Amino acid sequence: MSIGAVLAFLRDDFPEVTISKIRFLEAEGLVEPQRTPSGYRKFSAADVERLAYVLRMQRDHYLPLRVIREHLDAIERGEQPPALPGAEARPGPLEEADRELAGSSATGGVRLGRAELIAAAEAQERELVEWEAYGLVQPGPDGGYDGEALQIARLVAELGRFGLEPRHLRAVKAAADREVSLVEQVVAPLRRHRNPQTRAHAEATARELATLSVRLHAAMVQAGLRALS
Repeated sequence: MSIGAVLAFLRDDFPEVTISKIRFLEAEGLVEPQRTPSGYRKFSAADVERLAYVLRMQRDHYLPLRVIREHLDAIERGEQPPALPGAEARPGPLEEADRELAGSSATGGVRLGRAELIAAAEAQERELVEWEAYGLVQPGPDGGYDGEALQIARLVAELGRFGLEPRHLRAVKAAADREVSLVEQVVAPLRRHRNPQTRAHAEATARELATLSVRLHAAMVQAGLRALS
């Protein structure tokens, strides 16, 4: 089957799938279609079955690609893949936000080079170039990346595996910038204060406001999803 035929076949069960998503899964090694002498992809029935399995595990169980790859490897060896988490065991948006915030504080001292960031995010150079072009990930003055950049890169990469491209995330970036402006309005007078304790209080206030903002966003997403169900 051509990639267009595969897309048409999969869209009955996975309406969100795109050609770019199929190409991404190929680049990640989840499927390896043959190539014609002129370079066109030719997918076998087994390839299509693998793609459907990957998409199903992402949609229904929220598994990252590295875990799905372990499942596929086990199946190829004739073994039973690891047990899948039940729907009731999956955290909701609010719990995910709390987990991400905890992870952010744990990566505060991280400093990575470009190649290290790409490897840690399970991404490719061309993806990082695109993320930077859209302002989603930015290096520091020394050209390195901190723990927050790593966390953002991982999240952007995960969203990409669901077919969301950097251009789709411009609204998220714009909303985050507006929230930063709101926090800055509150803490800017404190940061300008001569008293060191007041300036330290400004930083603590900024962190608390950022946490509340993220949790509010997650709660609103959770409420919106519940209204759709």
